[in-house]
Amino acid sequence: MNQKSSESSRIKREKKTLKAMIRIWCHGAHSTRKHLCRDCEELQEYALARLEKCPFGASKGACSECPVHCYKPDMRKKIRTVMRYSGPRMLLPHPWLSLHHLMDKRRKFPPITKNKKSTAPE
Repeated sequence: MNQKSSESSRIKREKKTLKAMIRIWCHGAHSTRKHLCRDCEELQEYALARLEKCPFGASKGACSECPVHCYKPDMRKKIRTVMRYSGPRMLLPHPWLSLHHLMDKRRKFPPITKNKKSTAPE
């Protein structure tokens, strides 16, 4: 398996985890059923866009441990609230995503080079 396909599968899993966590938050906090509310939909779009532009790619750890903060402060506050609420509730509906997420939190980030730092999304 080449590096590009492993990056793609890693980022795909991260996106799936992110979507699941936002869905759990929206259903619990905003009492939605099938669809996300508009605020959660915007947060999801923003978070997925940040993940796409992550300067670390597949070698990244969990975003909460990242040395580069690519979220705007208000969005970062929102996603942290979502993660705190959804994290414990992920275990039963998504055990494998939860396990991978916990392992990602232990993953070390590669050193930041001047080049990579300048490519961090704003």
